[in-house]
Amino acid sequence: MQKRISTIPFTDTPEQHEKLLAVIESLKNEKGAVMAALHKAQDIYGYLPIEVQKEIARGLDVSLEEVYGVSTFYSQFSLTPKGKYNISICLGTACYVAKLGIQPEECTPDGVFSLTACRCIGACGLAPVLTVNEDVYGRLVPEDVDKILAKYTA
Repeated sequence: MQKRISTIPFTDTPEQHEKLLAVIESLKNEKGAVMAALHKAQDIYGYLPIEVQKEIARGLDVSLEEVYGVSTFYSQFSLTPKGKYNISICLGTACYVAKLGIQPEECTPDGVFSLTACRCIGACGLAPVLTVNEDVYGRLVPEDVDKILAKYTA
């Protein structure tokens, strides 16, 4: 599955930017610095917007293509922000649910929900299945989704 780039404008606080620069400085001469910098940057921002990838490339003196290539190759990296509640929907043959008006790898404009599509979460016996952060919901019918989402917006 191809990773999407966020349509939500990037916002950076001075504190976040300072932390990112400190991370880059601490990794400048280390082997494998791109991977380590991406992990730490994702910890700081929650995802890896292109602006952060450019800062990493500039700071580590590597190409943006290298940084982008690593960030898109490994599944643990996200190019889109995650909402307060990340919903993961199994897109295996037994599962499929849609409700939020967003596509996989997108976040609602209010930052409350994000949607991650996955191939299998290992709960085929409960299909169709979705997770919200660490909570698993199975044997779903479309009417269940509104009730589940309401638990997180109350």
